[in-house]
Amino acid sequence: MKTNKAISILMAIVITTSLQAGFVKNVSKVGTTSATFLEIEAGARAIGMGGAFVAVANDASAIYWNPAGMAKLERNEVLLNHTEWLADINYDFASMVIKLDDASAFGVSYTGLNMGDMEIRTILEPEGTGELFSVNDMSFGISYARNLTDRFSIGFNGKYIQQDIYHMSSSAFAVDIGTLFKTRLNGMTIGMSISNFGNKMTLSGKDALVKHDIDANIEGNNDRINAYLNTDSWSLPLTLRLGVAMDLLKTRISRLTVAADAMHPSDNLESMNVGFEYSLKEFLFIRGGYTNLFLEDGEETIAVGGGIHYSIRGFASLHFDYAYSDFGILNNVHRFSIGLSF
Repeated sequence: MKTNKAISILMAIVITTSLQAGFVKNVSKVGTTSATFLEIEAGARAIGMGGAFVAVANDASAIYWNPAGMAKLERNEVLLNHTEWLADINYDFASMVIKLDDASAFGVSYTGLNMGDMEIRTILEPEGTGELFSVNDMSFGISYARNLTDRFSIGFNGKYIQQDIYHMSSSAFAVDIGTLFKTRLNGMTIGMSISNFGNKMTLSGKDALVKHDIDANIEGNNDRINAYLNTDSWSLPLTLRLGVAMDLLKTRISRLTVAADAMHPSDNLESMNVGFEYSLKEFLFIRGGYTNLFLEDGEETIAVGGGIHYSIRGFASLHFDYAYSDFGILNNVHRFSIGLSF
């Protein structure tokens, strides 16, 4: 009964979001949100599948894709992901999932993005003032997931978000919610997640301090009164994902999983991710997919990848995964992940 109620709530959310999307058709809202680094996808395995992972979500990157997937992990797991992102930007993601019991799991995660030090240039000194500034984004999350039944799981991720540029900073709190439901149709799994539901972000700091003359028409008054610029507030990039995954082939030697995700972000148009993963003895993996299907002006398209999972005397397993993403006119991106299950 509880499972049926949860599914009804899930369908209501999806239908409501779809109706809202119909009223803003062809309006992308690109560039209207803060903390867009939260939209950079995590985990080389998931990226190799074209980002179609919300209904798979069975490794430590589930904290990003669908926190409900943590409850499906059979062992504790640690994941480290490094990406040399576009324009010489460094992106890092780290997560750890600890099994509390057979039905629940606890997780922590860190996401970081930095651009290194850059020279300060002004109109009067276009070659640089000799000073440096930096831009850094960071998110730290705490997660919990539980199997409510043998087929239905739910998970939550609460996170603190901070952005810094020179002497200015902003912060926010957000929540991710995810569900997984395993159907009786050949083990097909349906997944849903809502990411980055939180308060708006507003930049503040000493760079907003200005000297102001309250009334320039009056002579002799103080024209150096301290004042602060009132900066606008910007919403977080809220994203709804709904996906399905199924093992088309599953034998003692090999497995072929296919998946598809529908995405509705608050700062872009709707799109789909599709992908597959072929496993040979759960040791060698080959993956491929297509990102941003049906999205106009989307540069990220084809993704391919692979991995090796190596067992260490039966008590632990090392995971090495790689993914290549085609970004069209932009530089292509290579992503690497290292994982440990124990």
